[in-house]
Amino acid sequence: MTPEYVMALAHQAMIVSLSLAGPPLLIALIVGLLIAMFQAATQINESTLVFIPKLLAVLITLVIAGPWMLGVMLDFMRKLFTSLAGIAG
Repeated sequence: MTPEYVMALAHQAMIVSLSLAGPPLLIALIVGLLIAMFQAATQINESTLVFIPKLLAVLITLVIAGPWMLGVMLDFMRKLFTSLAGIAG
């Protein structure tokens, strides 16, 4: 196992982790921004007003994007295990 192979593997792992974390974080950012604008316009400063909609939006995002996320993770793990079996053997 060469250092180049380890770096390529780490690069692939970081890309997979960013692509898996991206959709829920982006939705939480958008919902948080919309609620912050609503709070600024109405001068309502309630902390639970931010938490509950963000939680629901992230859960809905995970339900919708879950199969795709699982597919990306399984493809990466399948490639990882097949390549490590070739190196070890």
